[in-house]
Amino acid sequence: MHVHWTARHVFHISFFMTVHAQQTSNDYGILVEPLAGEVTAWRGDQLLARSSKARVMYETRLAPAIYFPRDDVLADLEPAPERRTFCPFKGTASYSHVRVGNETLENGAWSYLNALPEGKAVDGLVAFMPGVASRVDFQGAPIDPLPVGNITGPTVDWLLREAWAAKTPEELTAALGRKLVEDGIAVCRISILIWSLHPMIAGRHYVWTRDDDIVQSFAPSYETLESPAFRLSPLQHVADGLGGIRQKIDSNPDEFNFPIMEDLRQQGVTDYVAMPLPFSDGRINVMTLASDHPAGFTTANLGLVFECSALISRLFEVFALTSNATSLLETYLGKRTGARVLGGDIRRGDGDVIDAAILFCDLRHSTRLETELGRQAYVGELNRFFEVTTDIVNAHEGEVLKFIGDAVLAIFPAGVGLEEACRQAVASAEEIVRRLKVPDPDTQGISMHCAIGIAFGEVTYGNVGSRERLDFTVIGHAANIAARLGDYGKVIGQEIVATAEVALEAGLPSIPLGSVDLHNVAGPVAAHAVTTRDD
Repeated sequence: MHVHWTARHVFHISFFMTVHAQQTSNDYGILVEPLAGEVTAWRGDQLLARSSKARVMYETRLAPAIYFPRDDVLADLEPAPERRTFCPFKGTASYSHVRVGNETLENGAWSYLNALPEGKAVDGLVAFMPGVASRVDFQGAPIDPLPVGNITGPTVDWLLREAWAAKTPEELTAALGRKLVEDGIAVCRISILIWSLHPMIAGRHYVWTRDDDIVQSFAPSYETLESPAFRLSPLQHVADGLGGIRQKIDSNPDEFNFPIMEDLRQQGVTDYVAMPLPFSDGRINVMTLASDHPAGFTTANLGLVFECSALISRLFEVFALTSNATSLLETYLGKRTGARVLGGDIRRGDGDVIDAAILFCDLRHSTRLETELGRQAYVGELNRFFEVTTDIVNAHEGEVLKFIGDAVLAIFPAGVGLEEACRQAVASAEEIVRRLKVPDPDTQGISMHCAIGIAFGEVTYGNVGSRERLDFTVIGHAANIAARLGDYGKVIGQEIVATAEVALEAGLPSIPLGSVDLHNVAGPVAAHAVTTRDD
């Protein structure tokens, strides 16, 4: 049976008949031996292969696999070039469809045509997938599987007992590299690529080098993933689910046409491995290891890493889950609000009563824009509106709480004082108006206009909603006044309208509007129209 990415530590070829394969250590192993006498493989009453030169491969944890010389295979084999898998010890497995009578068994057989040293004993031989051969007959002694082994040692003990104490993925990557070197594994470079759930960043890439003993962290964008350098890299190959890669740089340099291999050769790398680190959600991350030892990785040492890969994957998944939760909460709720939810403010009613300036910004003429531009172009403009508004609010120490249709609700807590909160809110409004009027060169040259209302007061900042669906928002008189002031500004042709208190505290030029009556607001509100630099 062929299973790619199964670690096997001990490699041995015997040219004597074997009755029972013996495992003499806890190391995981590959054992290849010739079979005495004639061996036949059958599917029902159809003979698939007949050979007196068959060999058996024992791999720890796997059923023995029988390999036949290609000339002794009687079934028709049709190459299946779309299918291949990789084993870090045996190399690249090529597959064939097996035709038996009127039956075609897709990818029913495999062989190694350019085997790595550990697989040279079966190079060019053919093995059938489980279920293809209904029985195998032996003239010699029957075959017994290897007993199930186990892995022990300092690296395993460290992964189980100490690795979890790492505070960051960078710290874990460095500690893993040092531990492998300490335990005699010739690793000169380790990289870990972990995918993320982030609107701008595709993932995190951590690279540790033995000589520098530092970890460099990179955050590739989605645009980076489309670059030729990445698409022609082992990282892309593994992430696409095509299996891992093992390349002895000097012995089989042309098996994989990855440009990075020449760079690695010049850096003194002799052996390179890229392997999947699957997460529980099915996403395939990538770990790579490079060796500069003249002989590269030994089977035992490399096998240890592969056998421990599931545990290594889970350790990094813990960091990824925390990072993804943080980025998603920040993306959908904002940094300040996301941190509060992640910190435990998750029950209905959790929240605080705070003083804050509330900004409500509404895009004007949105219906007309959608009609004139078309849906796709309009959505692009709407995203620009949200991006400009959010960037400016964040730059002025505020936080966008939510997008409501084509409107934005933002808060400026008065933790630094009334005057500063009002100043930041009004300065944000002034810059939003000015920036939106400048046409985007990447669009149809649309200048956008908005209506902004600003109020200050006591609000409840926390969770409201049903037991199963909560919203982290602000509730209070000031929020309602801000929205209504924006509506009033549309009526009188003013882009920014604030309460008199906010305008005076902000200290920017404004025009008193007197006491105005607002829809659904009890009593008149003293208001000012804030002038912008263009007014």
